[in-house]
Amino acid sequence: MVSVVELVGLLVILGINAAAAALLTRIFRVRLNTQWGAVLYSILLIPVVLLVVVLILGGAGLGPNLGSPATVVGVTIVLPMALGMAFDYFWQPAPDEVELPDNYGS
Repeated sequence: MVSVVELVGLLVILGINAAAAALLTRIFRVRLNTQWGAVLYSILLIPVVLLVVVLILGGAGLGPNLGSPATVVGVTIVLPMALGMAFDYFWQPAPDEVELPDNYGS
């Protein structure tokens, strides 16, 4: 049986991973000039970052025992990555549509 503390820990891991995936997807979309480059970097690099977050937070005692490694990967890496990327692609404006002020960066 999963306790409330373990469930809250799992939700913290999921929230942090989803936010990290959305942020990294946005960074790749803004910085890379090609559409496929952003997708490729997102698919290859975001899971590595999410895995590191899961190892750090899971090692700190957050989250329940999910049983199998496949369940851990599916719930703590694939699901937040899909949510974060969907948030960036569907609910955020495209980087080309955002207007920056003229004095940006100076």
